[in-house]
Amino acid sequence: MTKPILDRIHLLFEHRHKLDPNKEFLFTPSRTYTFAEIKVLVDKLEKELLDNKVIPGDRILIIAENCPEHIALILACSRVGAWSCGVNARMSKGEIATYLKMADPRLIYFTSGVSTAAKQHASNYPTQTSTLDALSISQSDTPVLPADADLIDKIAAIIFTSGTTGASKGVLVSHLGLTHFGRVSAESRDLGPKDKSYAYLPMTHIFGLGTVLMASLYAGAALILRTQFDPAEAYEALATGGLTNLQGPSAMYTRLLDYWEDRHGTEQKPAHPDLRYVYMGASALDYSIKLRVEKFFGFPLNHGYGLSEYAGAVSVTKNHVWRQDTSSGYLVEGGEVIIVDGDGKELPQGERGELWIRGIGLMPGYFRDPEATKHVMRPDGWLATGDIAYFDTDGALFVVGRLKEMIIRSGFNVYPAEVEAILNSYPGISQSAVVGKKELDGNETIIGFVQLNSEQTLDHDDLKVFLKDRLAPYKLPAQIITMDKFPLTFSGKILKRELLQTLS
Repeated sequence: MTKPILDRIHLLFEHRHKLDPNKEFLFTPSRTYTFAEIKVLVDKLEKELLDNKVIPGDRILIIAENCPEHIALILACSRVGAWSCGVNARMSKGEIATYLKMADPRLIYFTSGVSTAAKQHASNYPTQTSTLDALSISQSDTPVLPADADLIDKIAAIIFTSGTTGASKGVLVSHLGLTHFGRVSAESRDLGPKDKSYAYLPMTHIFGLGTVLMASLYAGAALILRTQFDPAEAYEALATGGLTNLQGPSAMYTRLLDYWEDRHGTEQKPAHPDLRYVYMGASALDYSIKLRVEKFFGFPLNHGYGLSEYAGAVSVTKNHVWRQDTSSGYLVEGGEVIIVDGDGKELPQGERGELWIRGIGLMPGYFRDPEATKHVMRPDGWLATGDIAYFDTDGALFVVGRLKEMIIRSGFNVYPAEVEAILNSYPGISQSAVVGKKELDGNETIIGFVQLNSEQTLDHDDLKVFLKDRLAPYKLPAQIITMDKFPLTFSGKILKRELLQTLS
C-alpha cells in the first residue's frame, strides 16, 4: 500500500486524526485532548483566518506560551497557506514590537487565556475575542506586503533567532524541512503511538516545533503539554504520567537534578517507570553534565546538532548506545556536512574548522534580509554555521565551539566549551560560561562565570589549583565570577553577550 504524501505540517496531524480520532494527544494540567478535539479547534481557527481575509503567504504573528490553542493555530495557518510566526510571550514589550515590524503580519494572536504575559502584551494593542476563548486577535494597522511568489507554498513558519550573538533574524522554515525532520526525529528514537513526550519547550522555537511537535505528530505520540518548566511537575509526570521521552537543554537537566538532590540527596532516585529516552539539545553537550544525567536516570544521554536555520537536527547519536564522549552523533538522512578552513577548503577528517551544512531542512534565507542571508550562504547551497567542528575516525561529528566565541589568548585559540567542561567537573559547580574580554593590546582575558549547586560555596584557591592541573596556562581564567542565575534564552542557551556587558 502506498504511503500518503505528508508534505505539509497540517497533513501530519490530519493523517493521525484519520487513523485514530479518539486517541489522546495532548495532556494539559486541566484536561486531555484527543485528535478529534484538536481538529475542532483547527477547523474553527481555519474559518476565522479565512473570514479575516488571510491568504497564502500572509504572516500570522502568535504571541504565545504552549497550549492546545497555539498548536491548533499553527496547523490552521498551514491549512490556509499562512506562515505562523511564533514569539514567546515572555519576551519584552520592545522585543515584541521588533518582531511585529519584522514579520509584517496580517493578524496578531495572543494566548491571553492561558498566559499572563500574553495577556499583558495584548493590552498594548486593540484586540477582539477569537473564536477560541483562550485567544485574542489584533488586526494589522499597516498595509501587508505580499510574500515572494516562489516561497508562498514552501514556507510553514518563521522562527526568530534568539539573538545570542547579535540582532535577531527571521528564519524561513519550510514545510518539507519540518515534515521530513518529523520522520527522521521520530525514527531516531523509535517514537510510536504509545509514547508520551514532555513538551514544555516553546513551540515558538525550532526545538519545540520540530523535535517535539512534528516528531510526535508523525509518530502519533502524545504530549504532556506545559507552558513552562517546573521541576516538581516534571517529576510528577515521570512518576505517574506515563512519560517515555524527556528532551531539553542543559539548563533543564541541571535544574531538574539540582531540585531533586537538594531535597533527597544523591542516593535516592526518582520514580520513572516508563521513561526510556533522554535527549539534550539546543547547546553544546558538556561531559560532566552528561555523566551526571546518565547516572541519575540510568539511560544514555542522547544528543544531536541542529540550529534554527535547518529545520531540525543535522546529526544525532544512535539510540540506546552509551558513548564516552560529547559527540553530536552521525548525519541524518537528507543532510550534508563538511568542515572547511578559513578559505572554504574542505579539511581532512579529524581537523577542526568551520562546519558548513546543506540539505532538505536548510532555510531558503532570512525573511526580507538579503544581507544577513548573503553573510551565511556559500556557493553550491552551503550554509556557514559559524560553529567549529570536526569528524572523528568513526564518522561521528564533534562541535567544539563558536567562531564568534573563540578566545585569542597569547596567540593561542581557546575554545570556551573546553574550559567550561573542566569548570563543570569541579564539585559544587552546576554550570558555567566562559567569555573573552578584549584588552587594549588586542589580547583577550579569559573570564569564567559559574553557578553553584544549592547551598554550596566556592573555594577560589582550591578551584585555581584544580584548573591549573587540568588546563594549559593560556587557557586559565583570570577571574571566576559566581552567578546566582544565568541569563538564558527561552530555549535554554546562556546569553553570553549579557555576561560580557556586566564586565564593561
